[in-house]
Amino acid sequence: MKEIAIVIGVIVLVFLVMDYNTRLEKLNQLNEKALTARAEATQAMQTQVALQTQIAIATSDPVTEGEARKNGEIQEGDQLIIPMPAPGTLPMEIIPSTPAPERLMKWQIWYALFFER
Repeated sequence: MKEIAIVIGVIVLVFLVMDYNTRLEKLNQLNEKALTARAEATQAMQTQVALQTQIAIATSDPVTEGEARKNGEIQEGDQLIIPMPAPGTLPMEIIPSTPAPERLMKWQIWYALFFER
């Protein structure tokens, strides 16, 4: 009877060790997933901070004013000066654009090669 109890105890102990190993394996997998999730979260936070910085820079007053001035807008109190040609000078010549060459069909090109000179 004592030997049967020892055999049953050893079998139960083997099953407990196997269960412990599977739980440790799952724990390792979950720890790896947690590390990956933390890395992704850190990257997302860094991206968010970078984008917020870009937004703050783009909406700052000096940048906004500089872009407005590039587009020809003026502020109150500014005097708009438009350069005019000097009196007596001729206006710049308008060069007529050359028309685009007419596209020929392939058969017209071959016909011209063989029959026209």
